[in-house]
Amino acid sequence: MREFAGVDLESSYVLSWSLQGESLLLDLDLQLSPQHPFYEKPRPSQKACIRAALLEFPFCEAVRTGPVTDRELPSDVVGRLPLGRISGLKVVADGRYELSGEFGNVRIDAERPLLRLKEL
Repeated sequence: MREFAGVDLESSYVLSWSLQGESLLLDLDLQLSPQHPFYEKPRPSQKACIRAALLEFPFCEAVRTGPVTDRELPSDVVGRLPLGRISGLKVVADGRYELSGEFGNVRIDAERPLLRLKEL
């Protein structure tokens, strides 16, 4: 996905999960690679360019962590998702995504995700 060009998602970290209206929101510490337009050379005490970001899955219809047959409201699932490092994001089908990491595998039925850096 073009939104993730210049982003090292596998070195990024989920700080929180929440629902706002019909959108699933993830607060992230996002690692940028030198190819990203907002990359800045890390300070001597830092090893990478980390920026605060928001990953939004608009019009989220389902969030699943268990078997695909489990039918829970996104609000029930999001409240108990753990935090942790991301290991991957893949498109499973049109409108279906799987985010994996230290928090396990999370299947999301939503529109195409939007990635936005937060203001410094």
